[in-house]
Amino acid sequence: MDDALSSLLHDVRPQGALFDRSAINPPWALRFAEGTPLALLAMVSGSAWVTPDGAAPVRLGRGDVALLTGTEPYTVGDEPGTPPCAVVHGDGSCTTPDGRLMLSQLSMCGFGPPREDSSGVLLKSTFQVSGSVSQRVLSALPRIALIPAGPDGCPALDMISAEIAKDAPGQQGVLDRLLDLLLVMSLREWFERPEARPPGWYLAHADPVVGRALRLMHGDPAHAWTVASLAVGAGASRARFARRFSELMGQSPMAYLTDWRICLASDLLAQTDATVDAISRRVGYANAYALSVAFKRITGVRPGEHRTLARAEGR
Repeated sequence: MDDALSSLLHDVRPQGALFDRSAINPPWALRFAEGTPLALLAMVSGSAWVTPDGAAPVRLGRGDVALLTGTEPYTVGDEPGTPPCAVVHGDGSCTTPDGRLMLSQLSMCGFGPPREDSSGVLLKSTFQVSGSVSQRVLSALPRIALIPAGPDGCPALDMISAEIAKDAPGQQGVLDRLLDLLLVMSLREWFERPEARPPGWYLAHADPVVGRALRLMHGDPAHAWTVASLAVGAGASRARFARRFSELMGQSPMAYLTDWRICLASDLLAQTDATVDAISRRVGYANAYALSVAFKRITGVRPGEHRTLARAEGR
């Protein structure tokens, strides 16, 4: 059965990772100006400081993972005040701070020879986040979320490090899947941390009543769900189910279901050529008219207008 986090991560995909297996020695700093909505940073060895523009620096130790949201630039370096030696852009190019193109990427961005007392290895990946559904993940995260390494380290990061050391066929495919794994595990750990403010859909997953209902709605949005049928599926009385759902989610079951269906419809309109009528049936509406009325009420635009706008923006 589907769960909320899996559903929301459906259209979050790694765009490729930037790795450097040579040592990086102080003083060093890199500025990332890629304009991507989600990035993951980790130090395979050594430590670094991550400084988002307009925010306080955060220390990244060995095995720690940092998730950064927003398209604003940020700097990673040995100390918060170290000036960047290079700027990494969204097309993968690397320039000097004054804009001169550098012929290669991270391994040539001012890194010196290895020294046992100061070497480090940086892992960085950006993720493409497409669609209204996956945007719910970003809206639940702060500008920077730091997930410290556990007592046993970070197994997914260790697997990535081991894979980088190989030169085997299919390596990029393996790395992309391991990055997916690292992202999901990092999100889980972040939402369990005391400083996090996990969204209702995440907290509700563990609830024996509301969690069941969410899995039903996410797993089969086209079904003609009612409060009564969801209550039966959740194993609770109608009144208890409705009350518990509203307490955890901050909205009624039918309001949540409507929002979820409209999110799905938004993505189908932007990413497929299916007709509005076909999409309406896939997300639980009887016909195109019923979907159009609900869509306009929630988003302020008609389905056709949303499709035109989304494609013009390249979503």
